Amino acid sequence: MNSELDFSIDRLGACRFPSPMAWSGFVSEEETILYHNDWSEVKQILAAGKEPPVMEVAGPRERIFFEPSRLKAGIVTCGGLCPGLNNVIRAAVLSLYHHYGVKTIYGFRYGYEGLSRRYGHVPLELTPEGVGEIHELGGTILGSSRGPQDPADMVDTLERMKIGLLFTIGGDGTLRGAQAIHQEAARRGRPLAVVGIPKTIDNDISYIQTTFGFETAVAEAKRSTNGAHSEAIGARNGIGLVKLMGRDSGFIAAYSVLVDNQVNFCLVPEVPFSLEAFLQALKQRLQRRGHAVIVVAEGAGQDLLAGTGERDASGNLKHGDIGLFLRDRIKAYFQENRIDINLKYIDPSYTIRSQPANPRDSAFCLLLAHNAVHAGLAGRTNMVVGFWNNTFTHVPISLAVASRKKIDPRGRLWNSVVASTGQPLDLKSNPAPGTRT
Repeated sequence: MNSELDFSIDRLGACRFPSPMAWSGFVSEEETILYHNDWSEVKQILAAGKEPPVMEVAGPRERIFFEPSRLKAGIVTCGGLCPGLNNVIRAAVLSLYHHYGVKTIYGFRYGYEGLSRRYGHVPLELTPEGVGEIHELGGTILGSSRGPQDPADMVDTLERMKIGLLFTIGGDGTLRGAQAIHQEAARRGRPLAVVGIPKTIDNDISYIQTTFGFETAVAEAKRSTNGAHSEAIGARNGIGLVKLMGRDSGFIAAYSVLVDNQVNFCLVPEVPFSLEAFLQALKQRLQRRGHAVIVVAEGAGQDLLAGTGERDASGNLKHGDIGLFLRDRIKAYFQENRIDINLKYIDPSYTIRSQPANPRDSAFCLLLAHNAVHAGLAGRTNMVVGFWNNTFTHVPISLAVASRKKIDPRGRLWNSVVASTGQPLDLKSNPAPGTRT
């Protein structure tokens, strides 16, 4: 039931300054929402004599911690590209400048490298004029990088530049880096607010309903699945195979299936499959319908590949290429069975990552950035702006990085995917004759 969750947010101190915002609906310090949306779970917690966990609601406070005219802020983007990065940068700059009157804002170049003295990256001064049209562009004007840097070195830079508020835009590794920066600043007794804005195209950060860029990624993935379907039905025994993002969580693959129900197989990291069972189900599908479309998340089926044990700059275990593996195994299997196929393989990953945000994501990016600015000015720190039960919230970084959010193989989402594709519920065992595929 997760009744012991603690969503308490660290604060730098008392808020002594009146907010300069012209706002009629300030959020009170006590305003929260329930973590659980299932009333039966809440009743069980109450019956046990415990308080159900609640999340602090995001938004502008009537009184703030920093004196805006003296505050300097910094922004850093880390990790892989994601639709909406420039939207978040722009919205944060405009909110700092126009809502609060913060005039000095720096963008640190190439991720946490920009906070490390040894790389020599010169910070970019961010102004409303300078960020005016960047939301029309994909990528990030600040550049990005992976991998940790020395927290002491990074805090030295922030101290030297007199930065009081740092926004870190990134995923799991970025948030861990933000936590390390917070801890080093706290050890020195420096009042530094560190606020994370969750960026992961895989939508895999815990206690956050959705992250920016995810909806754009699913919309763009539809172009590939639609193309794969056109190729598949255009040939006898046509097969369209699409590899999508999803290292440890298959949300993009799953939702791309629901968006385009022409997909016949969806393979994700959370649901193991055997090569034999999958290939047999695929053969049955071709015998029955004459074509098939397959979507596979990049982290699926890693137990079938010979891993190297190597890790990337972020410390993640390097995955084998499941897309190319399946492409080759499918071809070999049907060749052995003397069945002619026509297979088209599509990997749109980097094209999707570099797209500008779509309209809905653009609005979401703006609201995330605004709420991050509100949190930072109010002295919140060591936290990430979340979105839960359709409400913007504050989440401690320690909880956000405790585990990755994953698809529940027994949950409604996965059952909906299986219902849409018609694939066997169990792809570990060989399908029985007549199984719908």
